[in-house]
Amino acid sequence: MSDYSYFCGIDLAKNHFSLHAVDQNGKVILHKSVTRSKLLTTIANMPLMRIGVEACGGAHYWARTLNKLGHDVRIMAVKYV
Repeated sequence: MSDYSYFCGIDLAKNHFSLHAVDQNGKVILHKSVTRSKLLTTIANMPLMRIGVEACGGAHYWARTLNKLGHDVRIMAVKYV
């Protein structure tokens, strides 16, 4: 079992990011699209969670930024997303 109760996948894009978060039972707790300027506010107001992002140009920036908020960010190859 994971140390995290919530899991989130973020589709990183140029201006709008899609977020999908579930609890350990698979119940959807968040499913929305946010702008780049709203991403940090949205994630900062969520409980600590494991976040998966696709490997892309901005993935390392977002991983570092979200890790500073206490989340566990994993960068994955595109074929696993």
